[in-house]
Amino acid sequence: MSNPNGGRLVWNHSTHIPGLIPVLERLLGNSSSIQTITPAVIGRARSHCPRLELKVSVPIRGGYKIIARAGKTFQEVFILTVLDKEELENAIAKALKR
Repeated sequence: MSNPNGGRLVWNHSTHIPGLIPVLERLLGNSSSIQTITPAVIGRARSHCPRLELKVSVPIRGGYKIIARAGKTFQEVFILTVLDKEELENAIAKALKR
């Protein structure tokens, strides 16, 4: 899926954390500085997270790895962007508020 700003959401997997895709679509729609969002590996965590959370994990070449968590499930999300960590965290917080 692509947006008018030129960024795109890549669908590599058929399964995603519930509620993750709408948040990623809002994030993509709110920022013209994001080129690509790619949800990746999904797995089980030990601790329970009552609601969907997205946390900037580590920088990667051209962007950041994000960890999305809900319940006992986590999913890695790769975001290619020119935003710095603080700007990306603010954009994520804005997308989660809706």
